[in-house]
Amino acid sequence: MSKPRMFEKPSGVRDYLPEAVRKLREIERKVLHTMECWGYAQIITPTMEFYDTVGTASATSDQKLFKLLNQRGTPMVLRSDMTGPIARVVSSLLGKEPFPIRLSYHANVFRAMEEEAGREAEFFQTGAELAGDGSPEADAEVIALAIACLKASGIERFKVAIGHHGVVQSLFEDALPGDEENQLRLKQLLIQRDVVGYRAQASLLGLDGERIEPLEALLQLRGGRAVLDQARALSGKPEMAASLAHLEQVWEVLEAYGIAEHLLLDLTMLGDFSYYTGTIFEGYAADMGFPVMSGGRYDHLLQQFGRPAPATGFALKTTRIIDALSRPGENEEEQAKPVLIQYEAARRADALAEAARLRAEGVIAVTRLLGDDATGMTSREGSDAEGQPQDGRYREVLTFVQP
Repeated sequence: MSKPRMFEKPSGVRDYLPEAVRKLREIERKVLHTMECWGYAQIITPTMEFYDTVGTASATSDQKLFKLLNQRGTPMVLRSDMTGPIARVVSSLLGKEPFPIRLSYHANVFRAMEEEAGREAEFFQTGAELAGDGSPEADAEVIALAIACLKASGIERFKVAIGHHGVVQSLFEDALPGDEENQLRLKQLLIQRDVVGYRAQASLLGLDGERIEPLEALLQLRGGRAVLDQARALSGKPEMAASLAHLEQVWEVLEAYGIAEHLLLDLTMLGDFSYYTGTIFEGYAADMGFPVMSGGRYDHLLQQFGRPAPATGFALKTTRIIDALSRPGENEEEQAKPVLIQYEAARRADALAEAARLRAEGVIAVTRLLGDDATGMTSREGSDAEGQPQDGRYREVLTFVQP
């Protein structure tokens, strides 16, 4: 194996240049402020965790974890999501705090992906978790908060698709009772949104018409509130009835939030995390073919850390949101440029005072001393006769010289 060159970096990671970092911090600030206004307090957890605790509790498959050994030979992992670490904290350091507990975070997470898949091995998430409340109100709260956070991040046109883990599970149990292997194959195809592959796999099962019809009908369960009645006609299982009743209550609460225009029901949805147990949801920005937000209910995870309790949460895929906002308007680009304040030594105090005034107003200001003995610049380099910038680096140039 050849030695990497000095400018190379590992596959799946990226450098964030100043403009991307500015966007990242702006999204982080606005979203965390939104969460704080909803009562979610920010938490920071370690980048590394023990494999035997958070690693095994993670829904990330073992081969996608970044594993390492500490100096004692104990297996460690880089966190692959934030739900597991927060479940650990809620069950330990916050073990005496009464439920419900509302927490928020912004963090980088790590997943070992196949190089040819083109997916990132390190990326940023901004999210929230609500532990200790299993009600439809709690599910609706985190979905409404997720929508508020998408708006705060700058995403203007988006839809949030809502499903329930129990709907697909009930239909599969009706059609394939006890056949976990074929159920898993069909679930993976749904997660991958491979409708053609799903239909082909279903046809290979050799089921009679009565059993295969619900599997085909499942693909049509997308739309408004009416799909709940369509789903009820496909299965009489108590689990199906309970799942649909829960979803209907969530929908009613979301209508009360006044955000129904952003919502649709997608009962084909399956979360790609194994710890999901109930309501699941994903947010899609207009003109983007992948989700920028996802979340769901996970009522069994906390018991792995010794404090059984229901929980739900979501994460904005902050790195993807940066990409979605990669074409800022001209005014935004102009506002991001600094003001250059150049000055002669005799006017230093005046120039630095002006820089301080602009910075106090939130304007980016950089300063530069004029004169051959300092920077080699002439007294008005970088500006025209009226002091306006001649290149694209600055939005304005202010020059302080002796009259």
